[in-house]
Amino acid sequence: MFEQLFSIIAPVLIAAAVGYAWARFDRPFDAEMVSHLVTTVGVPCLVFSILVKVEVDFEALGRMAGAAMAVLVITTVLGLVFLKAWGQSIRTFLPSVVMANTGNMGLPLSFLAFGSEGMALSVAYFTVSAVIGFSAAMMVASGGTSLSAFLRIPPLYATLIALVFMYTGWQVPAWAGNTVDMLADFAIPLMLITLGVSLANLKVQSLKRSTVVATFRMLVGFAIGWGLAEALGFEGAMRGVLILQSAMPVAVFNYLFAMRYETEPEAVAGSVVISTVASFITLPALLWFIL
Repeated sequence: MFEQLFSIIAPVLIAAAVGYAWARFDRPFDAEMVSHLVTTVGVPCLVFSILVKVEVDFEALGRMAGAAMAVLVITTVLGLVFLKAWGQSIRTFLPSVVMANTGNMGLPLSFLAFGSEGMALSVAYFTVSAVIGFSAAMMVASGGTSLSAFLRIPPLYATLIALVFMYTGWQVPAWAGNTVDMLADFAIPLMLITLGVSLANLKVQSLKRSTVVATFRMLVGFAIGWGLAEALGFEGAMRGVLILQSAMPVAVFNYLFAMRYETEPEAVAGSVVISTVASFITLPALLWFIL
């Protein structure tokens, strides 16, 4: 079991450590450019490549997507109650409480733990999370509405196109499949390296509040994922991916929203760093629980 856990955790830690060390040695790295490249090219290609190849039926993907939505709704309700009772800003902290790092960490971990099936199920969870994150979460942070943000989510379109191929049974032309596979290959390594670079550059302030938010995100996320998995009768990769994705740390893009809309970015950065470091420490126990 230890060897299995180490084989899952080690690639994630090492890739993130490469990014962290790269930033600490002050080597050039255009994080914004790389992030855009990954989210607009790499991840959509990865989503399409996985979905058209893996043998996971529509029902399983739909159940996972529904479970992901349920996790987000329950977390939002509990987060609102918690932040109101604590007297903290909804605009500042609700996105961090609700939106987990289902991309940079969730996708690689799901793939390493459960293979292609886990990746496909994780893609279903990630797509729902991305749609909510880049629409509803941005609306909360900005204090307004943003339909255009919803329409600019490349993984959503990649998922829809892949579902058409899956439903019709069409075969992807060899040249197109090879191209998509090649572009998909850089997504996970760059996501993890960018995560490490981001952690090195974030400045932690408001330590107490950041720690509380980080703890709430991970513990409540785990509890909700576990509870839903039990209630819905999920087993195997379905159960593992749901719990794993639900328990991920605060997503890095929450910090970008906080910077853009000036909602205490230092405090949000602290919740990202603290929850991510804590997740690296707790990953062995979490993986042992779901495997």
